[in-house]
Amino acid sequence: MTTPRPTTTPQHKIGSGFGARSTAREVLRGIDLTGKLAIVTGGYSGLGLETTRALAGAGAHVVVPARRPAAAREALHGIEGTEVDELDLADLGSVRGFAERFLASDRAVDLIINSAAVMASPETRVGPGWEMQFATNHLGHFALVNRLWPALVRGRARVISVSSAGHRNSPVRWDDLHFQRGYDKWQAYGQAKTANALFAVHLDRLGKDSGVRAFSLHPGGILTPLQRHLAQEEMVAAGWIDSDGNLINPAFKTPEQGASTQVWAATAPLLADRGGVYCEDCDIAEPAGDGEFKGGVRDYATDPEQAARLWALSAELTGVDAFVTTA
Repeated sequence: MTTPRPTTTPQHKIGSGFGARSTAREVLRGIDLTGKLAIVTGGYSGLGLETTRALAGAGAHVVVPARRPAAAREALHGIEGTEVDELDLADLGSVRGFAERFLASDRAVDLIINSAAVMASPETRVGPGWEMQFATNHLGHFALVNRLWPALVRGRARVISVSSAGHRNSPVRWDDLHFQRGYDKWQAYGQAKTANALFAVHLDRLGKDSGVRAFSLHPGGILTPLQRHLAQEEMVAAGWIDSDGNLINPAFKTPEQGASTQVWAATAPLLADRGGVYCEDCDIAEPAGDGEFKGGVRDYATDPEQAARLWALSAELTGVDAFVTTA
């Protein structure tokens, strides 16, 4: 592995001119993506669908890898400039198959948004006994990006890792990564979202000399199919919805607003010479303070040493590392 230069982008706001209520279409106003190719995992549901719609509307050709290709084609019907292929992020064989098919098409990738995720799911094991949220949200995307690396370098791509404020629920649990000593669905989600942020930190360090930059982000609170594993009573108790299922939390965003930060991170000219940072509300986020949540990112989710450690572990688990040259 080469020794990368350290990340230099400060984790502080840069005054993007957008905010929490900006929509994906608004942040793309004046940006022409004609001739650009985007890959959006989960790009047929929730925030991913709004992301696909906005990017295609700005002229990009959007490839949507989907665990349920038929459902994806139905959801994307009528959106010009999209194509669907099969991908199950929890199955490394499926990841390899998608990457091989895409590379065989000899196309460059200009941006990839890793938007697919599971949240607070019941305890489930995939692959060789991996905890599903970590395996799907992090390891699957880790393998995907590494396998697509030649196409990303050709496109000098931006790689967008959709994290969450949920990263505050847990750092990486180095001593019990797969919850062998007792499962907690929110800690498992938190660990996976921390991993998403750390992935961007180290990928940016490794990739920037090749023109590839990486970012992570919190999209905001939004009601989407991501909540499919939560009982209505749990969401009522959290103050998200009322007993009739109506949204009552004023801080929640619409899906169009929720998609804006990932679209902004993927396309904003302001970020052209920056990378490796965690974003929220269409700007670089500030470091989070201790105590009650008021936004920002925890230090452990942007720590370069933990990011390098996670990269090495992920490469060992998946057997994939684009930056290791074999003899």
